[in-house]
Amino acid sequence: MSTPHSGPAPARTTMRTPLGRVRGLGAAKSGTEHFFTQRVTGAANLLLSIAFIIIVISVAGQSYAAARATLGHPLVAVIILLTLLSVTTHMRIGMQVVIEDYVHTEGLKVLLIVANTFFSIAVALAGAFAVLKISLGG
Repeated sequence: MSTPHSGPAPARTTMRTPLGRVRGLGAAKSGTEHFFTQRVTGAANLLLSIAFIIIVISVAGQSYAAARATLGHPLVAVIILLTLLSVTTHMRIGMQVVIEDYVHTEGLKVLLIVANTFFSIAVALAGAFAVLKISLGG
């Protein structure tokens, strides 16, 4: 059965640039990266949280000196630092997605994203300072 407009199909209209189509990026240019990082940090959080819980259980009920010695062990310090890095990165990206999705005023959105980034960095640095102070005997 022939249609009055038989011939090649009309070209599909797209809003992406050719470079954007090749790279697989949307308008924000970072959605894929954020999606991937969110998934990787989520998986890392699962594994690191298990190790962190084991560490917390092992120091529960110990004397201050024994707990400090356990937390001062280099492997324990590295696990806690990795947990801090992964959790704060995951937190920052998750909150940024919420801000981008639900805050519609551009100025406020930018302000909240900047505040979210600074807060995440402050939490990570405060935690890292505490861990390093304990592990290095400060």
